[in-house]
Amino acid sequence: MDADIVAAAAGLGTGLSLIVAIGAQNAFVLRQGIRRQHVPAIVGICALSDAVLIALGVAGLGALVRGFPGVITAVAWIGGAFLVGYGLLAARRALRPGRLVEGPAGAAAGGGGSLASSVLSCLGFTWLNPHVYLDTVLLLGSVAAGYGPARWMFALGAATGSVLWFSGLGFGARLLGPVFARPGAWRTLDLLIAATMLAMGVALVLRT
Repeated sequence: MDADIVAAAAGLGTGLSLIVAIGAQNAFVLRQGIRRQHVPAIVGICALSDAVLIALGVAGLGALVRGFPGVITAVAWIGGAFLVGYGLLAARRALRPGRLVEGPAGAAAGGGGSLASSVLSCLGFTWLNPHVYLDTVLLLGSVAAGYGPARWMFALGAATGSVLWFSGLGFGARLLGPVFARPGAWRTLDLLIAATMLAMGVALVLRT
């Protein structure tokens, strides 16, 4: 039991250390959370995707990924184009910033995206990012292997870290609502998102 607890705690810490960083996925979740748009679906997709990828890594998919580096290259090109495209959209939004308007039910109104488009964007940020395979599948899978029979407790801890992080980021972002009642705040956020997306997209393409 002690070994399982240690493995789970290690997985929680390692998982959080990998996902708690400025990146395309986190920036997207933050924006959705501030606007209160489809947050349960977005948080669920991110957390479930991480859990699946962690499980695949612990199950040994990392060896397959190493054997086919061309797959990562293809994902990098597709993901880079996706990030650049979204970055350009964020830059266009920054030129015409909106503001957060509270509706009668407390939901954010004004400039919302559909559930389908939000889900597709979230899937793109998650599955078209080659780093998710390198970090989650390869790195976490390799570290988990060191825990032997307790490796699945390590995976459980890492998956729990994803649930905690994305839930806190998505649902906690609403606390920033008063700040983003001003168009200038949205312009700043969208400029930061545009810069992040464009920089990551270009970097992915140049590194292939």
